[in-house]
Formats: sequence, structure tokens, C-alpha cells
Amino acid sequence: MDKFEKLTGIAAPMPLVNIDTDMIIPKQFLKTIKRSGLGVNLFDEMRYDDNGDEIPDFVLNKPQYRDAEILVAGDNFGCGSSREHAPWALKDFGVKSVISTSFADIFYNNCFKNGILPIVLPKEAVDVLMKDAEKGSNARMTVDLESQMVTSSDGDSFPFELDSFKKHCLMNGLDDIGLTMEKASAIDAFEAQAEQARPWV
Repeated sequence: MDKFEKLTGIAAPMPLVNIDTDMIIPKQFLKTIKRSGLGVNLFDEMRYDDNGDEIPDFVLNKPQYRDAEILVAGDNFGCGSSREHAPWALKDFGVKSVISTSFADIFYNNCFKNGILPIVLPKEAVDVLMKDAEKGSNARMTVDLESQMVTSSDGDSFPFELDSFKKHCLMNGLDDIGLTMEKASAIDAFEAQAEQARPWV
């Protein structure tokens, strides 16, 4: 998993509330267990018409937001079913951070396991950042994980709270496997000792 330290990029405004995981990645795309290839189907039912053609008015289809790395979203983002494919699809598209007033718990925790930083801010702050995102590709937002600060293109800064363990994992690029591998030497020592104590196992 890539390390997350500081991100400056295009932010796409998605003011809808209650964007659920089926809207993020519809159920028909859940057959794969690969984390790659889902970005093309991110927000599929909002992004494409029945013929598979792009809907021009959808934010991520607009030229200025095709390379968005940040989403500024409405309340309760990621609600619904607990599918891990939702953060997979966001990450595969290129989204590295989502800012909202609140997230569904399971989605929120799944984001950290997949290298995405979900940021909770008060509504007043999200409103300012939403307006900033509406400026398009010329407005670059900065997310600084080290200082736990989001800064708009106009220089407005908003601090955010984050669990220290989750911060450590993101800054060091550690998913569950990476955390286990940090203990590799202790695991090897235990296995060697166990083999000597119980050679018949």
C-alpha cells in the first residue's frame, strides 16, 4: 500500500447526501476479488446511461474533474452494505481522500485499509471546501496528513481529528498484511522455538 503524507490535487464536489456503497460501485461489479479495474465502474449508474455512454452532467465526466484525487461529499458518505469494493473502486479511479461531515463506520474503516484518507469536518468547513471544489481544475486543494490539515485553494485551512493508529498506518503504507509483516522477526522466532519444543507437529 502506498504511503499517504501530503496530497495536493483537484477536488470534485459531490453534494449528494447518503451516497451508499451500491451507488459507489453497483452490485453487478462485485464478482471480482481484484482491487484493480473497478475505477471505470465507479458511480456507474450516475456516470453512464443505459447505452453505456457517459452522462456529460455527472461531475467526474466533466473535463475539469476527470483527474480528481479528492471528493468533497455530502453527509453520510459510504452508507449501505459493507462491500470493500467501494474503496477499491475509488482508489482505482484515483481518489485518495474523501471529505464529508460523516461516514458510515464500515466504509470509513475500509478506506484506511486501502490507502484512502476519509476526513470528517464540520458542515461549515465542508461548505467552504465544496464551493472551492466547484471552481474546477484550477482550484487545487491540499490534504496534509502529518499536520492533519485541509487547505483550500484560497488558503482557508481546517484541522481534522484522526486516530493516531490509523494515521500511523496511512503514513507508513501499512494495511493488515503490512502490519503483520512488521512482526515478521518475532513470528519467525516463535515458529523456530515452537519447532524445537514440538518437533512432531
